[in-house]
Amino acid sequence: MRRTHILFDFFGTLVEYSASRTEQGYDSTYALVRRFGASLPYEEFLGTWSRVSAAFDRLSDRDDREFSMAQAGTAFLREVLAREPGPDEVEAFVTAYVGEWNAGVHYLPGLAGLVEELSADYRLAVVTNTHLATLVPGHLAAMGLLEAFDAVVTSVEVGWRKPHPEIYATALDVLGTTAGSAVFVGDTYGPDFAGPERCGMTAYLIDPDRRVAGVPEERRLGSVFDLPGRLKQA
Repeated sequence: MRRTHILFDFFGTLVEYSASRTEQGYDSTYALVRRFGASLPYEEFLGTWSRVSAAFDRLSDRDDREFSMAQAGTAFLREVLAREPGPDEVEAFVTAYVGEWNAGVHYLPGLAGLVEELSADYRLAVVTNTHLATLVPGHLAAMGLLEAFDAVVTSVEVGWRKPHPEIYATALDVLGTTAGSAVFVGDTYGPDFAGPERCGMTAYLIDPDRRVAGVPEERRLGSVFDLPGRLKQA
């Protein structure tokens, strides 16, 4: 069957990033929380946010249900303010925090050329785990690449994160294609290789150090830039 669509993971695949929730530095977010009335020291602010976020992660790990930044932000502010935060406070916290978290996101030189090359022969989409629906489209727009992708499917909008089958099914439905016509590319074994393969897609894993066993060598990439050559060999 001819492959007509390529579905990409985003973080770690189309951009480099730090998954840390604390190392980027959050002076502006901390100052905002202080203005809201919190009195905790900076290190306690980071520790509390890490603990609250980790609790949400553990819940998601049970069944792959996704949570939003607004949900995590509400729980965090409720604890540090010892009151119920208002919607405007939650929105301001999320905006400030994500703005500083983005300091750990770095765009790949040459990606625009790769996307242009692939879009000549394939329809492209992003399927990403994220807690904020606007985050990935915002980065693609900043890179000048948003219009090259037919869809950006986010776990927070679907309600399920990879590797739950629902997010892949949603992406295929949005694109109007079938699993057999799609290729999936990402850097994490479960969400980006095993999950798509179970759904009938052909998956390629970015694994330059060969840390993951059981991946056929012809489906292992050193980086996303290896993809065109592998597709020509398929």
